Amino acid sequence: MKPVLRHVVMSLAVVALTACGKGQPTAEHAGTQPALAGMVVRAQSAHDEQVWDGVVEAVNQATITAQTNARVLELPHDVNDVVAKGDVLVRFTDVEQKSSRSAAQAQVAAAEATYREALAAYDRIEKVYAKGYVSGAQMDQQRAQRDAAQAALAAARAQREQVGQALDYTVLRAPYAGIVTRRFVQVGEAVQAGPPSPQPLIALQSLDALRVNVQVPQAAVEAIRHYGAAQVLLDGDGGKRVKATNVSVFPYADPQTHTFNVRLLLPAVTAGLYPGMTVKVAFARGDASRLLLPASALVQRGELLGVYVLGEHDASLRLLRIGHRYGDKVEVLAGLEDGERIATDPAAAARWLVAHRAETAP
Repeated sequence: MKPVLRHVVMSLAVVALTACGKGQPTAEHAGTQPALAGMVVRAQSAHDEQVWDGVVEAVNQATITAQTNARVLELPHDVNDVVAKGDVLVRFTDVEQKSSRSAAQAQVAAAEATYREALAAYDRIEKVYAKGYVSGAQMDQQRAQRDAAQAALAAARAQREQVGQALDYTVLRAPYAGIVTRRFVQVGEAVQAGPPSPQPLIALQSLDALRVNVQVPQAAVEAIRHYGAAQVLLDGDGGKRVKATNVSVFPYADPQTHTFNVRLLLPAVTAGLYPGMTVKVAFARGDASRLLLPASALVQRGELLGVYVLGEHDASLRLLRIGHRYGDKVEVLAGLEDGERIATDPAAAARWLVAHRAETAP
């Protein structure tokens, strides 16, 4: 038998003998009850869980596109730069837009003058028409000229507004605080607003609000909908967890994989998670009884874990089989029974055993 396998078999034998009360524990001594801090381990009701992989993404993410034809004059930020809301992301040359705005303002001024003349002429005709000095046809003609001048003025003002917007588009600002994830253009490059579609310029993601997308099989969807509880495991053994603030199951399945997309919203401030990461997500799927004890009470011997069990007149090291971690607690799968008392300070328990062994040694 290989040494590692022999070690595991012997350890399991120690667990079985100690749990049944048959055989000798690692250390056992008769006498007074150990003066050690301890606690009674009790089974607790908790959710049964199933774990799947998910992908973190930003709730707010956008690709800024060109809204006017221009040439890139300035790109103040590069990839991985953190920007505040309102920071300039792209600045374009604005010579053409300023020239267009001047022309549009001149058109508005001319249209205003034409409208004033048409309105004054209409007012004069209207006064003499009331006295019967002009015909109805002349009155209708002057009214049409006034209305045409008014429509031309409205069109000129709309054109000026469009040109003003084009000038505003020469400076693009961050819609929210975030991080630059990609740049599609370089300084000096000419960009087009379309057609067929606006040219992408820069991509931005906010790290303030994150979510996780998980693909789960259809057999698990009903339990996820029923319990609506999930936690993101920040480390491999589940010691650090983040509880989802909302769990949403999409109302349709992927026709190729027959899986449902489940989306989890995370708290506003979640350290250690970034868009694009893969994470483990534990979904509640039922109720179960778990034997939990503080992780600080565990003793590690190589790859094996144990705990000091306190009897009426003795203390012994008991090897355990451990399941998931839940924050600062661990689940015991085998090696410990409900109602047994354990030492909460394993270092103190070890010192007590050494001292007691020295006192009782022949």
